[in-house]
Amino acid sequence: MSKVIVVTSGKGGVGKTTTSANLAAGLALRGKKVAVIDFDVGLRNLDLVMGCERRVVYDFVNVISGEATLNQALIRDKNADNLYILPASQTRDKEALTEPGVEKVINDLKAMKFDYIVCDSPAGIENGAVMALTFADDAVIVVNPEVSSVRDSDRIIGIIQSRSRRAREGREPVREYLLITRYSPNRVAAGEMLSFQDVHEILKVPLLGVIPESPRVLESSNAGVPAIHATDTEVAQAYSDALDRFLGQQRPLRFVQPEQRGFFSRMFGSLKPA
Repeated sequence: MSKVIVVTSGKGGVGKTTTSANLAAGLALRGKKVAVIDFDVGLRNLDLVMGCERRVVYDFVNVISGEATLNQALIRDKNADNLYILPASQTRDKEALTEPGVEKVINDLKAMKFDYIVCDSPAGIENGAVMALTFADDAVIVVNPEVSSVRDSDRIIGIIQSRSRRAREGREPVREYLLITRYSPNRVAAGEMLSFQDVHEILKVPLLGVIPESPRVLESSNAGVPAIHATDTEVAQAYSDALDRFLGQQRPLRFVQPEQRGFFSRMFGSLKPA
């Protein structure tokens, strides 16, 4: 049975599209058939992160409006078998996403035997965000360890449970997971950002994972290849751990402790040139 996963956040710029790309790619690398949909009409970025921007001919809105078929619009990923991208429109209005239109696309993807349908939601509660969460079975709430991000994510958690189709039909609620991104244990130790324990305690949502702050995230986005493919990096390993937890496996949290500096590093690292 297909599962619909919405990746959402209360505010923009927290790494939501990066997370959508990495979760989708990671599931595909595990042998699952995956479609990832960009719901951010007018401001699409998923095609850039996935490295397929030059291959976009038709988009999500074209499919909803009947201007193209789903098979025409889906783009097969070059780096992971069984992964397909459905890009957003760059020129249409956000109101072009309608509930009946989105439902038909979701149902058609299910009929095509996709194991997972990952919905990359815009931030906040605009029409695209509501459409992305409407049909969700699972929701990954992406948050940075800062007060404003946590506050806005707390708001979106309530909206998920009230606006989803599951809630309206009185079915089992959407399963929620918390993913903390851009985490720096050294900055936490210095009192410059919230700890993952603080964020978890405030939001009270099961913790899926903690993704370390790393320049590799930006590098991979610029290269159009999700960071999870660089298996020797902390970012890839953290996303892989998060996926394992999502699939029901037990994994200890890694990359959440400050680096331990040796004696000579502490001694000479504190000396500054006059």
